[in-house]
This record gives sequence, C-alpha cells and structure tokens, in this order.
Amino acid sequence: MAERVTIYEMAPRDGLQNEKAMIATPDKVRLVDLLSQAGFARIEVTSFVSPKWVPQLADAAEVMGAIARRPGTAYAALAPNMRGYIAARDAGADEVAVFAAASESFSRKNINCSIAESFERFAPILDAAAQDGITVRGYVSCVTDCPFEGEIAPEAVARVAVALMEAGCREVSLGDTLGRGTPERVDAMLQAVLRDVPADRLAGHFHDTSGRAVENVGVALDHGLRVFDSAAGGLGGCPYAPGAAGNLATETLDSYLRDRGFDTGLDRAALDRAATFARSLRKDLP
Repeated sequence: MAERVTIYEMAPRDGLQNEKAMIATPDKVRLVDLLSQAGFARIEVTSFVSPKWVPQLADAAEVMGAIARRPGTAYAALAPNMRGYIAARDAGADEVAVFAAASESFSRKNINCSIAESFERFAPILDAAAQDGITVRGYVSCVTDCPFEGEIAPEAVARVAVALMEAGCREVSLGDTLGRGTPERVDAMLQAVLRDVPADRLAGHFHDTSGRAVENVGVALDHGLRVFDSAAGGLGGCPYAPGAAGNLATETLDSYLRDRGFDTGLDRAALDRAATFARSLRKDLP
C-alpha cells in the first residue's frame, strides 16, 4: 500500500490574500467547497487579521460560516493575535496558525515586531488553544533567503522551529518565502532543523518563483517530511516579499507525489475543477 503524503491546501488564504481586486465572498466559499470535494484533509480557509493589513480577507468570519464542512477535513485560519484567535475560534476553526520568521528584518516588515516579540504575542494564543482543544500550527518564513538580509543560516531556522515546538505548536511549516531555495540549501536547512525537531512534526512550504519547488519537495521527502503546503492553481505569494509571487501549484505537487509512488488521497478530477476555478479568480491572468 502506498505511503500517504498530506497536501495542506493554501489557496483560499495564502493564494488570495494579496490579490488586488476584491474577490466576492461567495467565490471564496465556492473555492473552499470545491477543495473540500477533492478530499483534502486540511484546508487553510482565511486569516483573522486586521482588514487594514489584509483587506482581501476582511470577510473571514462570513466565509468560515458559509462553507460546507466535509467530515474528515480540518478547516484552519491564521490568528496573529488574541483578538484574531478568539474570532477564529468563534467562527469554528479546527486549527489556527501563528507565523514567525527566521529573519529579524522580515519579522519586523511582516508582523511589525522582532522574533522575540512575536513569541510573546503567540504565548496567550497557544495557552488559550490548549484549553479550547484547538491545535496550533507554526510557520517559519524565510528559511533559505530573506528579501532584506539575503541568505539565512540554517541554524537560525532551527532556533525558530524549536521555539515554536516548545511553545506548543503541533506542526511547524518551513517556508521558502522567496522561492529562491536550491536543493543543496534546503538540504542543509533541513539537516539543521531535524537535529531537534522530528520529521513528522514538520511541513514543507516551497514557493515556485525559481521553478525549483518540486526539487525541494523531493529533498524534503528524502528527509522524511510527509506534509507539504501548496495552492490550487499556483495562486499566491507574500505581499512583504517582492518578487515572490506563486505558491507551488497543488495539481503539480499532486502529480509529482503520485509519480514518486505516494498516495495523496485526493480526487484528481475534483482537484482539477478546483484549480480551474482558483485560476479564474486571478484578475491578472489572460
């Protein structure tokens, strides 16, 4: 029987968050519902962040309240602070995520605080989530490169990943935010992180800006990672990382994993329908 690899679907949140043209709430709901029909075990639906910073996701509660929840699918949301956590919990999020960076400069640009200060913000979220029985995922941005500092030392990534685990995160997603990671540098980064964090508590999040995301997934698979983030239709990027548009397309990742002999558990025809719809939401595509 083929080994299972979980694809963590990011299109509704990471894929749409910095689209300039506002996307109608029913279209966001439809995207999530199409992804649910494809059989994803985990979908990141939205972010409970101030509309001032991410206006595209100002309808987070409406979207969470309107989606058709599929048994067996966990619906997640970003929660950058306690106010966001409470809103996510009240909207029925099965999982919340907090985000950190391996780069001090990126942390200040992205969430307006130092790495150490970001952990002070996380602490009450993690305490509340533990009491509420809600799992928490931690993100580490800039695991190979930072738009402001250049190459990031593997040891810096490891320190943040360990801190997230010790804070109470169930899983840590390692993000190649700029999509500049090479297999060699991803290998070095993972070697450093895996000295202290087991592979079954890690996920890989590789942007495809340089066309090497699949190669980097291959390196991570060889290191034992079995969870990978992607976005249907290849949507997304980071508004605070210039030139980093483009998550790894879920359909590309699904094909690669199947070719490697892994089971993704997804209905490919339903995935293709979701990806087609996701791409239709991009106003900059022909």
